[in-house]
Amino acid sequence: MARTRFFSELGLADVLSAGGKGANLGELSRAGLPVPPGFVVATECFAEFLETLDPSGAERAKLESLDANDVAAIAAAGAEMRARIESADAHHAIDQAIAASHAKLCEAGETPVAVRSSATSEDSEEASFAGLQDTYLWLRGADAVKKHVRACWASLYSAESLSYRRRLGMREEGLSMGVVVQRMADSRASGVMFTRSPLTGDRSVIAIEGSYGLGSCIVSGEVTPDKFIVNKVTGDIMDRAISRKTMQHLPDLAAGGVTALPVPDERQDIPSISDEEIAALAQLARKVERHYGRPQDIEWAITRAGELFLLQSRPETVWARKDAEPVAKPKANAMEHVFAMFGGNR
Repeated sequence: MARTRFFSELGLADVLSAGGKGANLGELSRAGLPVPPGFVVATECFAEFLETLDPSGAERAKLESLDANDVAAIAAAGAEMRARIESADAHHAIDQAIAASHAKLCEAGETPVAVRSSATSEDSEEASFAGLQDTYLWLRGADAVKKHVRACWASLYSAESLSYRRRLGMREEGLSMGVVVQRMADSRASGVMFTRSPLTGDRSVIAIEGSYGLGSCIVSGEVTPDKFIVNKVTGDIMDRAISRKTMQHLPDLAAGGVTALPVPDERQDIPSISDEEIAALAQLARKVERHYGRPQDIEWAITRAGELFLLQSRPETVWARKDAEPVAKPKANAMEHVFAMFGGNR
């Protein structure tokens, strides 16, 4: 069993081993699209680890039996499972595999990386787990990576994630977690873009949102991003809304991780990205959509050196679900459709 695999070895077919995020990053990387290099701690590692923690499966069965409406019980059971994962004895074979791949990825040893959860059920058209598991940024050293891989595994049992699974009636047995370890992009600006309008579902436009620093500032709601609407065919910027951006997330080079800092006054009310960068983002979005053959929800970053990177791409789900809904509700029998066509009531 390969406990870790680099992006160059992965594609969409590897979702069961790499998780949704890891499989997508491998797919994008192998397609020649700009993705920061990285590797995935395989889902088999989580299964191997969990086998030592819950060999009979009794703990997972207990979680599966929870009432989806019993918020307190879900929170308590999830907290107990997370504590067990984070305090369990080290698994030396897994730790050695992580350390070896980290050394290969970070030739300088202290190259900063992100450690990102990659659940097997996330980033799919059927269910989106985006934001329900943990991500850790600007980590240095193999020991920090090993610790935060464990934290990502534990986040599979957060109250939010566990509640979501219970509402969907998903099985706990077989659910697993890959973990992405990826070089950090030193973001000057970052954000998301959608290859169809998230407001109207219009597939002829690309909606781009961006702000200064790391995208975590947008996710946390600490800043309202700039918004741009681009014509997918002509590349023209059809609309723009520039917000006041008072805060940005930047790497904490001394302590590690991320810190929130104010945006200088003179930059708060100007666009976080230039028209040339908007054009480059739109072109990249079109390439990603063509590769997957369906609308995408994309995370991006532009570094201080001007490099443009893809950090993630997943299928757009909101309008995809609406597209899949039947135009008319099924009738009890065929004749009811005939009555409906002529305005009849029964």
